[in-house]
Amino acid sequence: MAKPNSRDTLIDYAKRRLGEPVLEINVDEEQLEDRLDEAIEYFQEYHSDATKIVYLKHQVTADDITNGYIPIPSDYIFVKRVLPINSGNSSTGMFSLGYQLRLNDLAVMGRFMGDMAYYTMMQQHISMIESKLNGLPQVNFSQYEGRLYIHGEFETQDVIAGQYIIVEAFQLVDPVSNTSVYNDKWLKKYVTALIKQQWGQNLSKFEGMQLPGGVTMNGMVILEAATAEVLKLEEDLRMEHELPVDFFVG
Repeated sequence: MAKPNSRDTLIDYAKRRLGEPVLEINVDEEQLEDRLDEAIEYFQEYHSDATKIVYLKHQVTADDITNGYIPIPSDYIFVKRVLPINSGNSSTGMFSLGYQLRLNDLAVMGRFMGDMAYYTMMQQHISMIESKLNGLPQVNFSQYEGRLYIHGEFETQDVIAGQYIIVEAFQLVDPVSNTSVYNDKWLKKYVTALIKQQWGQNLSKFEGMQLPGGVTMNGMVILEAATAEVLKLEEDLRMEHELPVDFFVG
């Protein structure tokens, strides 16, 4: 299949790229699966198309407050921020400070400016004041524990049981449900290079052995060529497809 859409078709594609069925690719099935897992893992870690920004809604429970953290599913790898949390004591609706400020802005804009310039400048000013006085909740995300710590909010009861919080995070794109991942150009080349590298490692164990007809085993040539391809592909991924580091916080 020219356009792989599953694990098996991607492995078959890589083997054909290496010469099968004209050549015998001396790599065990479990080794093929391992190399594919490594390729997908590297792809998901660095490729910008392997993650997506999502807004995770979570209703706080009494257990969350007791534990001091919010549980996060394992397919979330970065937490960028928690959206501003309103205290239970804050006014809401038409009695909130934000509503009254914007109501005043609209009235002033209608009387004096007649356009959006004044309103835009006031919104920027209000955002700056909000950032200086309140800011965003300070969080720490432990990916391998699957825990999001929100510092200070539980102790001050700015977060209480039954309240919803919104987390802006990066979620992995699952290849099982999004099979077009298997047809990614970089991933196809990288899987092929890793399998080629494994092939070279296997053959290098028999380096110098002479086969019938005078042919000599030379797995080191395949290994060295494949290693160079792997390093080049990894460099290309980091240089061309990786998002800037400061996109991820937490």
